[in-house]
Amino acid sequence: MIFTRPDIQQFREQGYVIKPKFFNKREVAALQAEVVRLKDNGFLRNVATDGDGKTHSTALRNLQLCPMYRHSTFFRALPFKPKVIQAVSELLGDPTILHLDQVFLKPGGDGMGTHWHQDNAYFKISDPMKGTAMWIAVHDATVVNGTLHVIPGSYREAYEHSRDPYSDHHIRCYPPEERAVPVELPAGGVIFFCYGTAHCTRENKTDRERAGVAYHFLRVDYAQPNLIEPDRDYRPYLTGPLATGGVKEYGVRVAGTWKEEVERAVQLRVKSEE
Repeated sequence: MIFTRPDIQQFREQGYVIKPKFFNKREVAALQAEVVRLKDNGFLRNVATDGDGKTHSTALRNLQLCPMYRHSTFFRALPFKPKVIQAVSELLGDPTILHLDQVFLKPGGDGMGTHWHQDNAYFKISDPMKGTAMWIAVHDATVVNGTLHVIPGSYREAYEHSRDPYSDHHIRCYPPEERAVPVELPAGGVIFFCYGTAHCTRENKTDRERAGVAYHFLRVDYAQPNLIEPDRDYRPYLTGPLATGGVKEYGVRVAGTWKEEVERAVQLRVKSEE
């Protein structure tokens, strides 16, 4: 079991649960190396705008890539890691599907946060507890460098959302911030939070970049065609009778490649630094 009984109770009552040591040191090194590779190859784009939702900011940066799988076999393999699948199954039940993957990188000094929102304002599933995000701290995530903040129990409320003028595509809400709690995590730590949990990240006030990788998982019976189509090809079944380890969706077997991808990412980084 990944979660204890109190962990499950925390998720069901508060809408989130934290695992500070989810990935080991080698996996953390690979996570960091792969984010650097994506950044260095220009795959991350600045989604921050100057307040009109259109003009990309030159003063603030909120770098994002969504989805990641097209540019990274490493991040394509991560949700097939048995520990990830087990954790998601324990929280949501089975069968499950990968819904979305993305990375946010906040550069030091001018890294802008992502404003308050509930994922279900985008996805609109009937029960926000049947979908969960898995937010991974790629680097140590602290209050000073703008870590994730959540509002416990907020999945019970559906806040009104509107277009975020400081992003080229995000929406935002204005929840009761006095109820918010920061989630400080070491690199490789993870927080799972359901689709209804209001959350945000803050600006990075340090001189070092901070990245977070987020995956979203969904119980299959809530994955309506109008939600997951037409991009079904990169939303693999992870458990249940339709799960093929990625073969049906990607054309190759992805399950079982995680350790190989970790070593490849680490070695590529070592080679690039020689």
